[in-house]
Amino acid sequence: MNPVSIRLLSQQLVAPQFDDPAKVVEHMGAVQAQEYRMMQWAVEMRTRKPSAKAFKQAFDSGRIIRLHLMRGTWQLVSAEDYWMMIGLCAHKAIAVTKGWMSSNKISIPDEELMRIREILAQTAADEGSATKEDFVHALASKGLQIDNHRLSYHIRMAEMSGTLCSGDLLPMKATYALTADKVKPSPNMDRDEALMIFTRKYFQSRQPTTLEDFVWWSGLNVSDCRRGIELLSDRIHLEKWKGREFYLTDNCRTRGFRKGKYLMLPPYDEYLIGYKSRDIVLPPEYRHKAHNNSGIFQPIIAQDGIICGNWAPFKEEPQAEFFIGNHDNSIQKEWSRYKKFQGK
Repeated sequence: MNPVSIRLLSQQLVAPQFDDPAKVVEHMGAVQAQEYRMMQWAVEMRTRKPSAKAFKQAFDSGRIIRLHLMRGTWQLVSAEDYWMMIGLCAHKAIAVTKGWMSSNKISIPDEELMRIREILAQTAADEGSATKEDFVHALASKGLQIDNHRLSYHIRMAEMSGTLCSGDLLPMKATYALTADKVKPSPNMDRDEALMIFTRKYFQSRQPTTLEDFVWWSGLNVSDCRRGIELLSDRIHLEKWKGREFYLTDNCRTRGFRKGKYLMLPPYDEYLIGYKSRDIVLPPEYRHKAHNNSGIFQPIIAQDGIICGNWAPFKEEPQAEFFIGNHDNSIQKEWSRYKKFQGK
């Protein structure tokens, strides 16, 4: 087993299978979207022909949704999976968020939560795509003053309740829509069926991976993760590599990897954040180059799947700093792909 090449294939980072960005998100189950300006590249670099315009069309039409969900952090999910994800993950994510609120000495009574949520929902319905500033003005018109930190928690809780989701894509700031206006209602899904689909999406898009990786990424309880694997039955199996046990699906891709490819990955990319243990692709002595202990992730460069450097996404010319090897101008081809994606 070559875990690096299989991960590149499973994550659609080499030999991608999709043209439609919404299909990429559906394949991945969820895509980390912490960095608003770079989430488009995180999805589109996994398509055959990356295009910022194609992403915006899918996002504005509601086929791709951004919201706080797993682990209480920003995610992209497909509209097809939205209600399934809310049903599976929201309860645990809300508990995590309440823990953060408590550590910040913020307590929001249920009466306040529901009153503010009603105002946020009405504002989103009126505006179509409401900004945080629109929420502030709407609250002020009703004599309510809420500091920015507290308002952020109100918005987050409204997202995880299925009330608010992403509105239209703006260049630099998030907008919010009423979920009822953006995502079609879906019949309630049996929890075991939802858990099986959720588990399959994780392993098909990130394999080979461990139970611990799945628990970390999903934010679910260990018992739920074990149950999801059990439900996949003979569609998943274990393989050992260097004394560790990894799960693979029986239809996992093994062909399509070619040496010599560079990837310019955005911060918070699933290639790293999709796993608890990242040493397979990131030498431990260079971990600090990719992320810190506070959960801040940097833009990274991979050569043949191994993290070897950092890059600067918002410069006009390619800027790279390698901490492994001597690479000269070898990222130029990937830089050109990135600029073409931007339409430049």
